[in-house]
This record gives sequence, C-alpha cells and structure tokens, in this order.
Amino acid sequence: MAAASPWARDDADAINRALSTEGGHLFVGEAGYVLAYQRGTTLSGYDVVPVKAACIAAGLPVIDSRRLGFEAALHLAVHGPMVAVGKPADAQSWHALAHAPLHHVAALYHAAGAEVVNLPAVTGAGSEGGGTGASRQEAPPALPSQAGMIVAG
Repeated sequence: MAAASPWARDDADAINRALSTEGGHLFVGEAGYVLAYQRGTTLSGYDVVPVKAACIAAGLPVIDSRRLGFEAALHLAVHGPMVAVGKPADAQSWHALAHAPLHHVAALYHAAGAEVVNLPAVTGAGSEGGGTGASRQEAPPALPSQAGMIVAG
C-alpha cells in the first residue's frame, strides 16, 4: 500500500521505499526518529508525531523505544544487533555490530517494553495492531551482557 502522508515534509517516497526494502522500518527514540529505507540510507528528524502516524498508516514496522528507561534503551542500543536493511542478515549469533533480521531486533525491544507496531509476528497483534510491550510472546535470546541486568519496562 502506498503511503498517503499528512506529514508536513511529505517524504512519503521514503516511506514507500522502506515498505519495499527488506528490514525497512521507523525507529523512534528520545532524540527523534530514524527512517531506514534503503541499505545505508536513512532519514532522521525530530517531529516524531506526523512521521510515526504516516508510517503506521502505511503499514511500515515501527519500534518506539521512548517508554523504556534510559538504562534499558542504552543497553539495547549498545549491546544489541542492528537491523539488516536492504541486505542479508549476518549469521547468528547476533551481537553488537552484527546485522540481524528486523523481527529479531524488534522482539528484543518489545521484550524490554518498547512499543512495536506493524510486526504481528513480534507483538501477537493483528496486522494493523500495535504492540504495547505488554503482551509478551516467547522471549528472544538474551544479549551477551544481559545476565543480571535489571530491565525497566
């Protein structure tokens, strides 16, 4: 489905390219957003509300980590794998600086309490549904340094 964007900057083309790229997604954090729409190509900004709404409406996977505590978000960002966008994922085991499938990275964030939308395999919701981080499925593998860490959620 093509993105009909109310987004003021009207970068709907980037959303459409993300939809057609394996691993394309929107990541939202405390400092703004990053729209990964091609291998090595991202669009970032600070006006989260319109771009997040446009991405959700278009069916693009969204990971919103703003509800995570700082320690949990930092841990995932530093120790967790990156999403393989427009390229094959690295061989397991996925760790920092490795590229993993989007569903794996999203599952790590979801397990920590992040909102994950438009990834029903991760959230257990319908294709339109958003994941609140409340309904947990099978937990993803722990990150190498996660043992003993308290994850705020």
